[in-house]
Amino acid sequence: MTTLACQSCGACCTNPDANRGEGTDAYVPVARDERLWSRADLVRRFVVVGADGDAHLRLDPSGRCAALVGPVGRRVKCAIYVVRPRPCRTVQPGDGDCVRARRERQIG
Repeated sequence: MTTLACQSCGACCTNPDANRGEGTDAYVPVARDERLWSRADLVRRFVVVGADGDAHLRLDPSGRCAALVGPVGRRVKCAIYVVRPRPCRTVQPGDGDCVRARRERQIG
């Protein structure tokens, strides 16, 4: 049995292939009641507000969350871990979202 460790993966921190196919980069919503909003420095670096007024985490040009530090599939950490939004908190190692993301990024 393989132990899935988030610190050696980061696949769920990349925009899913379905979103990329649709041209969507609004992957992780940031609700207005999230603790992240209390950190103006982090909001400036990691949050984007779309034309529709909805906020989401910023993605880099490759589709990775801008707060992800390190190479996907090797050694990663989250720069906003303590104040990460609820959608980031809900993914659990080995759940359906984890397995899908790992498969899409070809991480065994």
